[in-house]
Amino acid sequence: MRIVSLLPSTTEILFALGAGDAVVGVSFECDTPAEARTRAIVSSTSMPAGLDPAGIDAYVAAAIAAGENLYRLSADALRTLDPTHVVTQDLCAVCAVDVTVVDDALAHLGCTAEVLTVDPRTVEEVLGSVLVLGGAVGREAEAADLVASLRARLAAVADRVADRPRPRVVVLEWTDPPYAPGHWIPEMVTLAGGDPVLGTAGERSVRVPWAAVHDARPDLVVVAPCGYDRAGAQAQADALLRAGLLPPGVPVHAVDANAAWARPGPRLVDGVEELAGVLHPAVGGLH
Repeated sequence: MRIVSLLPSTTEILFALGAGDAVVGVSFECDTPAEARTRAIVSSTSMPAGLDPAGIDAYVAAAIAAGENLYRLSADALRTLDPTHVVTQDLCAVCAVDVTVVDDALAHLGCTAEVLTVDPRTVEEVLGSVLVLGGAVGREAEAADLVASLRARLAAVADRVADRPRPRVVVLEWTDPPYAPGHWIPEMVTLAGGDPVLGTAGERSVRVPWAAVHDARPDLVVVAPCGYDRAGAQAQADALLRAGLLPPGVPVHAVDANAAWARPGPRLVDGVEELAGVLHPAVGGLH
């Protein structure tokens, strides 16, 4: 078995299931675990380096309007690796190589690799994707154990925040312009004992005006820009505070979006645990 994983989340899952030795190729964003960086990189981005959040948003919007791909897939690398499985997605053209690009490349090469698309939109579907990948690579038992452990951790959080007041939470999935979150992020807020007052679970993230952030009357603003670590998120949070764009007097918490929010993998549970501790600091036993 020779697996090419084009998603950071699926790369992380495959290694967590003990299938890391079979992973021969990854995307340029696959960085967890560190061993993943030793695999051949088969995809890159067309986006110039060094853009600020507004510049990234403008570049992405222009590329999509022009029908251009944001990601490049190396056919030469695929030919050399001769994969038996390729894992990708068709959920978001901004997030990773789309399945149609993969299909076209494999057809061009005459490669018969099995293409697995992983497109979770909810926390439950994220857990389900672990089971799907486990079944595809012969790691069913390991996948079941991992999902059981994640469910147990979520249940522990639910027990500790049950019957407590639910603070109103705004999560910013992007900051310039502001985006309200979708997919699994509003669920994460609910699981952590909060009330997600901007964004819809299971749906796409949407651009919102700053007035909507203020009108939501949050008790906490979580800055979780997709593609950024905690330091990058903190820098954006600081910039928003300096510009006076956030509701005055409302606490702001910057998170490692790459690790525990934006990528639909096992570490979403870390994000739930962290947020629960922020929302309910008097509750013991939270990570």
